[in-house]
Amino acid sequence: MIDHIVLVKFGETTTEEQLQEVVQRFKALKGRLSGIVDLQAGINFSDKNQGYQIVLSVRFENQEALQAYGPNPDHQAVAAYIREVGRVDSIVVDIEL
Repeated sequence: MIDHIVLVKFGETTTEEQLQEVVQRFKALKGRLSGIVDLQAGINFSDKNQGYQIVLSVRFENQEALQAYGPNPDHQAVAAYIREVGRVDSIVVDIEL
């Protein structure tokens, strides 16, 4: 199993509605991509978030499923939307369980 964790930071012009839309688009990936065991996404409410507003956590069956995820057109569409609504930075962590 592989856990893929992403934190996303947006600019000041990104609205709450756009953040909610990012979360919904992330969640919709679960039913569209093979190799996903579990997927969680939400808005970070921690006061220690260092400005990172969105958290995505995806558990994949294996490294091959993770490698297929990146270039997948559905994932790329979400990534394009994130850039469109003001992504400033992101942190990605992958661990093998």
